[in-house]
Amino acid sequence: MKEIEVLSAKAKTFLGTAEQALSSGDCDSCASRCYYAMFLMAEAALLTKKLSGSSHRGVISLFGEHFAKTGIIESHMGRTLNYAYGKRIVGDYGMGLSVTQDDAKDLLEAARDFLGKVKDYLDRWAEQK
Repeated sequence: MKEIEVLSAKAKTFLGTAEQALSSGDCDSCASRCYYAMFLMAEAALLTKKLSGSSHRGVISLFGEHFAKTGIIESHMGRTLNYAYGKRIVGDYGMGLSVTQDDAKDLLEAARDFLGKVKDYLDRWAEQK
């Protein structure tokens, strides 16, 4: 499915941008790009079930319900996506708040793991089609 490929490619690009942001010391942008990379992969996964959320919270909720809670994706991945959303809010909108370097590093590692696990699912799904 073309949309899944496009979302996956964009997620990979955003992960690279997150790595660059962290290496330049921009922890807020790193957190934002990590979240969006994960969000796009979650959207791609939802498309395999003909689902889509109408908001960020909707995508997070649907991903948790249809992937994390069912065991298709490890259950902690739903919590990881929700955590990333919170860090993105701080990074993008926090007045007087910033994402710490440790949080940005942890989030980048979590995003890599999330993308890898969702990509594995998408590959298995594509093989079964």
